[in-house]
Amino acid sequence: MEIFLQPDTWVALLTLTFLEIVLGIDNIIFISLVAGRVPEESQKKARLGGLTIALVMRILLLLSITWIIGLTKPVLTVASFELSWRDIILIAGGIFLLVKSTLEIHHKVEGQETNLETGKKTKMMSFSTAIVQIVLLDLVFSFDSILTAVGLTDEIILMIIAVAIAIIVMMIFAKPVGEFVNDHPTIQILALSFLILIGVMLIVEGAHYHVPKGYIYFAVFFSLAIEMLNMRYRKKNT
Repeated sequence: MEIFLQPDTWVALLTLTFLEIVLGIDNIIFISLVAGRVPEESQKKARLGGLTIALVMRILLLLSITWIIGLTKPVLTVASFELSWRDIILIAGGIFLLVKSTLEIHHKVEGQETNLETGKKTKMMSFSTAIVQIVLLDLVFSFDSILTAVGLTDEIILMIIAVAIAIIVMMIFAKPVGEFVNDHPTIQILALSFLILIGVMLIVEGAHYHVPKGYIYFAVFFSLAIEMLNMRYRKKNT
């Protein structure tokens, strides 16, 4: 195709792919945390299934781009405050993340997930429940991903390629990220705190207040870097 002979096309594709991978970090963290709650033999299926659903959902939304743009039109007015379907979806997704992450932190802090005698998890999530939760959050994250893609290029084929590459990269790193998060309790709490932050951001975005994502990701990576130093310090002194 002639479009791939133009240098601007490759610049747009690389930029869009990078942004899709960055935006997919929160998706990986959520899927890793949810997959860690299902029986061990089903964890791989939950991770790959969740990311496959995310890929299919994003491609379907890209092919329905006109419909997606239409979801930004106001459908509800509350005290002169206009809400579109996009706003409602973002707010609902943000509330879901807040509730889910807060409950997970509560369980971990209170020790309700571990049997003190056996040291094993006493509460496990069914595979179907995990997939339903992943699908719900995939829908919210997909809107964010697709709207970012639309802002960078008008070529649907470039959007689909970028999304596909990003999901493949996420599939490759989902297992090591999931194992690392689940093997380190402090990283789990940090990841859940990150999801609370993302939930707040989604609610704020739904309320028409733009929050630069760069600030949020910088705070997360800074916190992660500090925790990695703490882990090395604890390991060195044990």
